[in-house]
Amino acid sequence: MGLLHWFIFAYLSSEVDWCEDNFQHSEVIAEYYNTISNVSFFLLLPTLLYLNHQYVQQRPFSAYSLAIMLLLVGTFSTYYHVTLSYVGQMLDELAILWTLALKYVLWFPKCYFPGFIKNRYDLVAAFRWAETLHWTCLLHINFWMALILLELPCKTNLSPLLFPRCSNPRVHRIAAFMVMWWVLAISCWLSDRWFCGFWQRINFCYLHSFWHLLISIALLYCCPLFIYFDVVHEIPSFEPELEYWPSDSWPIALPYLALRKSYKRC
Repeated sequence: MGLLHWFIFAYLSSEVDWCEDNFQHSEVIAEYYNTISNVSFFLLLPTLLYLNHQYVQQRPFSAYSLAIMLLLVGTFSTYYHVTLSYVGQMLDELAILWTLALKYVLWFPKCYFPGFIKNRYDLVAAFRWAETLHWTCLLHINFWMALILLELPCKTNLSPLLFPRCSNPRVHRIAAFMVMWWVLAISCWLSDRWFCGFWQRINFCYLHSFWHLLISIALLYCCPLFIYFDVVHEIPSFEPELEYWPSDSWPIALPYLALRKSYKRC
């Protein structure tokens, strides 16, 4: 039992080995580019908090809870790709799972819950966390199945019922860019996993590192959308406006949420 305990912490004890060659650029880092690409998660946090500072002031618990989870995702992903250990793999996948669950807990509109619980926040929270625990147990049974079932659908877990009711063209534009970055990111993840032999033949084994970068960009579009609808449903005293930094006129700009005082809700 003691040997098994130490084995799960050992280098290369993970059952998953990504396409990048191990220890090619460093004697202590198993997958060099897959490791350093995690810097995107650490840059993502201050960017989101700074751009959406008005929302952070109104919803500090939601904002900082998500920031902590994204920090854990970046930290555990770094540890995983440095060691390719079984523990690193489990921590990485659990951090992703619980980040998705936290987004669901914090931002899924209560109006879409059944009538008998939608006005009872304690029941809503209990229902959400029960579902989270269910998927956590499933992750221990077959974490790849859980990852596919959770991660791919979660890219569009913003209810499609919202969009026909929303006439804001900026919402549609940001949603379109978000989906584009999600698709590119997932394509890199799947391609690195399924077509590794082809990428090795052409000596380009870095698509998983592109996954880290692209998923971070997708989150820069995804999070403002989630908080936009959170404000619409849960903070009626404010009118949310989606803006772009540094300017709307720039061809490449980052979306963020600005809050304006509202005295009526349309």
